[in-house]
Amino acid sequence: MAKTESSLRFDTRLIHGGTSPGPSGATKSPIVQASAFAYDTAEELEDIFKGRAIGQVYTRIGNPTLESLEKRLAAIEGGIAAIATSSGMAAITTAVMAIVRSGDEILSSASLFGGTYSLFHDTLANYGISTRFVDPTDADALRGAVNENTRLIFVETIGNPKMDVPDLAIFSAIARENGIPLMVDATVSTPYLARVGELGADIIVHSTSKYINGTANSIGGAIIDCGSFNWQSDKFPHFDQFYRKYRNFALTARTRKLIHKDFGACAAPLNAFLNCEGLDTLSLRMERHCSNAMRVAQFLDAHEKVSWVNYPGLPDSPYFEVANRQFGGRFGGLLTFGVADKASAFRVINALSLAKNLANIGDTKTLVIHPASTICADYTPEVKALMGVGEELIRVSVGIEDIEDIIEDFAAALEQA
Repeated sequence: MAKTESSLRFDTRLIHGGTSPGPSGATKSPIVQASAFAYDTAEELEDIFKGRAIGQVYTRIGNPTLESLEKRLAAIEGGIAAIATSSGMAAITTAVMAIVRSGDEILSSASLFGGTYSLFHDTLANYGISTRFVDPTDADALRGAVNENTRLIFVETIGNPKMDVPDLAIFSAIARENGIPLMVDATVSTPYLARVGELGADIIVHSTSKYINGTANSIGGAIIDCGSFNWQSDKFPHFDQFYRKYRNFALTARTRKLIHKDFGACAAPLNAFLNCEGLDTLSLRMERHCSNAMRVAQFLDAHEKVSWVNYPGLPDSPYFEVANRQFGGRFGGLLTFGVADKASAFRVINALSLAKNLANIGDTKTLVIHPASTICADYTPEVKALMGVGEELIRVSVGIEDIEDIIEDFAAALEQA
């Protein structure tokens, strides 16, 4: 008896989930490098615009290659639908703007990727949308921060670069208690560590540029609608018409028909294709990322010139217990460590020969960066402290090279600390 897609195990679903044979039986989705799609009659196009028929109109709204990536991501995450965007920040911006309006408030984890913090703290504030930042490990503070204007809770599965791991069950419970959706950025953990919809997320966002793509050859983002939130609520009157027509697809419908269409932050077909290619090997790569990161963390933890190491897989990490429970004994490929000071951090980075010094994570190659002087350079000391960023901190995205070569590279570089 043939298995249903939902019964496939994760690695099999990565390759087969959401796929269908292409033209002439092709096993890969073709790159449809077209901006618009023609129809024989005016009636056909009218039906598509009015939602009476399914079809592609314009790549800014939808494209067969983008649709392939969307179906695969929805299948992998257990969502009901997905929307591919031009970047991870486009995914967050599009999803957030579909939900909140001027006068609303976002409750967010305080330890965020710098671009997300800037969006919430600076850009959205200019449009009357405020954000309250809270320590994601303090349940009482989280509950106390919800007020009558809160319309969204946002958190990262693993804080980047703070490396804290929030208990998503607590976030989900607070969201349910208050009738507001939970949006989770799962970029660092990926669905390999956890399908966060099963842990209570209503909306999942990814920067597919990172581990999903895996080889740093394209930018992309994605919004996955878990279909779990009831948008028929007095708090969300702007969803009424979409809920009446689309029911639990209301978020996807409002996002695609309004925000995604109007903002225009769509993925390029070639980038979507390359991100699809990355999905095929996600499990294999993440298995190596996780095992290599653990070995690097253990090496650094024992090194005399390393002041501290922050990796949730180390038993003495304050996040070990929750990470172990949520991620099934796997802890991701990202870590941070500290040396004596900024000058020491620069000497270590400059002495590395294998690891590349650049602003990215999730590549097959090992990557390093000094966040305080780069991606967090524009923030005040107080904000940097909130993010867990000190002058002595080095972030490492551990690659899939031979672990002995990675460790030898850091061992040699640390002699310069």
